[in-house]
Amino acid sequence: MNICFHVSSIILVLLLGACSSTPTQQSNPNQPIVNQTDETGSEPLFSENIQELLAQVAQAQEIPLATLESGFLDAKTISSIRKLVLPPSGTFKKNWVAYRKRFIEPIRLKAGKAFWEQNQLFLSQIEQESGVPAEIIVAIIGIETIYGRQTGNFRVKDVLSTLAFSYPDTPNKVSREQLFKDQLKELILMCWLDAGGKLPAKNSLKDFNSGHFSACLNQNSSYAGAIGLPQFMPSSIRSFAVDGDGDGRIDLKLSPKDAIASVAHFLKKHGWQPGMPISFPVQDSGLAEAKMLADGEPQLKYSIEELVSKGILKPEQGDLQAGGVAPQNKGFIVDLPYPDTDGTDQVHYVVGLNNFLTIVQYNRSYFYAQSVVEFAVALGYQNQSAVPVSNTAKGMKTTEDRIAKTKKTKTKKKPKAS
Repeated sequence: MNICFHVSSIILVLLLGACSSTPTQQSNPNQPIVNQTDETGSEPLFSENIQELLAQVAQAQEIPLATLESGFLDAKTISSIRKLVLPPSGTFKKNWVAYRKRFIEPIRLKAGKAFWEQNQLFLSQIEQESGVPAEIIVAIIGIETIYGRQTGNFRVKDVLSTLAFSYPDTPNKVSREQLFKDQLKELILMCWLDAGGKLPAKNSLKDFNSGHFSACLNQNSSYAGAIGLPQFMPSSIRSFAVDGDGDGRIDLKLSPKDAIASVAHFLKKHGWQPGMPISFPVQDSGLAEAKMLADGEPQLKYSIEELVSKGILKPEQGDLQAGGVAPQNKGFIVDLPYPDTDGTDQVHYVVGLNNFLTIVQYNRSYFYAQSVVEFAVALGYQNQSAVPVSNTAKGMKTTEDRIAKTKKTKTKKKPKAS
């Protein structure tokens, strides 16, 4: 789901790419859900709003209204969720160092290696089919939920209902409520189909499993409504989740193969370029130039050739055969702010490439995307091109050669009159 934002101002993780911010609640997917009921309520207006939405879905999709109403009889608002989605205070400082330390740490890395070993053959198969490296898939699932250990303890229907009809008073309240109303509708359709319903639903109740429908609505999620090992929102489950284990259904909670295949499918559909790196470090000599070009916009703007000429990148990073990318490829400056030990504001810069933007589509945060890169590198990922020499164009010039040629040409030719 596309949401406009200024990425450098994002702290921790923003909501609703494929997933939401990583939940901190410990959970076991094999245990019954214990909904957090602190300060819950079922205000009349809340119930009316749900009733109106259910009526809309019932009419649009020809689903029996009584079935939908039965599934939402006990829906509640949860005040703690409203607090969790509030923006940080004005004194809060974004901290890349602290964020990285939270995810690139021994426990997660050890769990990642174990997860990889347990699913090695399938990961290799999916990597071959999708072009998405196994390390990237393992890194994402590890950062999201530590491989299913932290999937949230909220009932998903309560989360989405709360945020759809009782979002806190913030400048983006209207757009956020609409966004979560859409996700609530997606949840209903997902659960309806998963329970054996059909769209349209006329004459389809014969095989419908009402118990399964209710269980689906009541499954656990993060405080933003993200579900399962990879923390997919309902819309992403419907659009990008796949049946990896071939059992005829998609289960992102209990099937590692479904989760693995779904993460790869999401990244592939969002433009992942096989064999290409994700980001490059900015050279010390180019820090001043990088600072000037960092505008927080997640758009591929500057050619690699240009970034090399400014000293931001090394010449070999503009050479496919040296592990870089083609000189004409584009990147953008990623700023990762943090306070140093004295509290002085500092910024770590990297150059984001196409695959970096693809990860940003999964979770809309520069912090998140760079953490995935570094987690994957810690697992052995080589953040460089893996394109066979035979596949590169014959006679392709390196960035260094192209820059030298450009400078030589400029000395021979006078600039054209404007």
